[in-house]
Amino acid sequence: RFGTSNMAPKVQKSKEAKAKAAMAGGKGKKKKWAKGKTKEKLNNAVMFDKSTQDKLLKEIPKAKLITPSVISERLKVNGSLARLAIKVLEGKGVIAPVCQRHSKQLIYTRKVA
Repeated sequence: RFGTSNMAPKVQKSKEAKAKAAMAGGKGKKKKWAKGKTKEKLNNAVMFDKSTQDKLLKEIPKAKLITPSVISERLKVNGSLARLAIKVLEGKGVIAPVCQRHSKQLIYTRKVA
């Protein structure tokens, strides 16, 4: 009683049948890579023209926060030009540093008379 079962004996597949089943049940379609979000390319100027220079001298000294990123964003110039602009404005005495000079991020504000 204990050793017998009512289930039918399992039929073994041949090696060919197993190989055929393995080939048929493949992955189907190959996975495609997700297209990553691409950042819009900025077309910033690499030299100051007359209009940008006038804007720099007129608008930027009136801003509360002046950093290379702010200048780059507003005037559409690249980062190295923005850093140069900060040095020029500081030399003219129209902007003042907020804290001790940090080597990487220059933070300035308008000069209050």
